[in-house]
Amino acid sequence: MNYMIISAAISLILGLLFTPVLIPFLRRLKFGQSIREEGPNWHRVKSGTPTMGGIAFIASSVLASLIVMFFAGDNKLKILIPLLTALAYGIVGFADDYIKVVKKRNLGLSAKQKFLAQLAVSVISTISMHYTGCISGELIIPFLSHSVDIGLWMIPLTVLVQLSVVNSVNLTDGLDGLASSITFIVSLFLVVCAYAFQNASGIFMAAVAGGCIAFLVFNANPAKVFMGDTGSLYLGGAIAAVASLLNMPLLLIIVGGVFLIETLSVILQVASFKLTGKRIFKMSPIHHHFEMCGLTETKIVLSFSLVTLILCIIGFLAVRGL
Repeated sequence: MNYMIISAAISLILGLLFTPVLIPFLRRLKFGQSIREEGPNWHRVKSGTPTMGGIAFIASSVLASLIVMFFAGDNKLKILIPLLTALAYGIVGFADDYIKVVKKRNLGLSAKQKFLAQLAVSVISTISMHYTGCISGELIIPFLSHSVDIGLWMIPLTVLVQLSVVNSVNLTDGLDGLASSITFIVSLFLVVCAYAFQNASGIFMAAVAGGCIAFLVFNANPAKVFMGDTGSLYLGGAIAAVASLLNMPLLLIIVGGVFLIETLSVILQVASFKLTGKRIFKMSPIHHHFEMCGLTETKIVLSFSLVTLILCIIGFLAVRGL
């Protein structure tokens, strides 16, 4: 646990140092956020706010993890693999952001390009985990007192979980401080589980948690910087990879319930409109629906964070018997 605390502390300090330096640098490069026309009208005042700020917590969490890993001894692969996985997703996000802000193509990478890049990362990451022995077929089922061996089915499950979580976090990143707040809470859950299972991946996850807190100082409403796809894809990759290393990807259905609901709200909205011509929500993802109902961004972020905290407590109960 000492290594995890040290990792979080280093990442927090580095994040607090990096972010205020990065923000004016992004401004000078004119890396400002473009607000989509179909989004809430009042979000247009955010246009021009520096984006790609996720670079700050990526740098802080990667450096913190590598520094602590040098002293941590064994199980370096369980730190390196999730770190490299998250970093690869962050690179995909960076390419998407770069096209948006530099090439002035508001939608960034095409859906096909983004999916194929994410699929490649997920497959390479999963195969690396499997053939290095970091994951096996052992799967923790929530509320069961024992794990279940699903053999090689763990490989497609891990790929599916990574793709799902990465894109869910990306969809959640639509309000000031929302994605970073929820990711911080989920990260803490995974850190505690990693400590309980004596899994070194908790060192990297703790660094991510520290980086999220540092970023929140500048990303909370009113945001001075946005993480961009660079940051949201990185965070999603980190959560998914560490959950897989802990044999608990299914637990993300519970503790990452807000991420899941955000994604389902988009799927249901699109399906309903195509089939019936009617919308279920005033706007999707669902955080925009609550905005349209009159809730402030701060209230939504606090409410969603509280829900995530409760879900994480349920998650602890779900694995307590192991």
